[in-house]
Amino acid sequence: MTTLAKGKRITGTERELLAKELKKRYAAGASIRELATETNRSYGFIHRLLNDSGVKLRGRGGATRSRAGVKR
Repeated sequence: MTTLAKGKRITGTERELLAKELKKRYAAGASIRELATETNRSYGFIHRLLNDSGVKLRGRGGATRSRAGVKR
């Protein structure tokens, strides 16, 4: 994961590439807070970028695990 310069605007292709990378990491189980720390960006920036990219965000408390045979 690339650490970004704090305060630098991320636009255009760079933003799209970052969004793609973050989507992949988030889908693999990384939290928004972990992604924010790794990229040197705020929680709000990562949340907004994932949201704008169409990612279905997990509920509070992290990834949920379902028990075999139990439907939610």
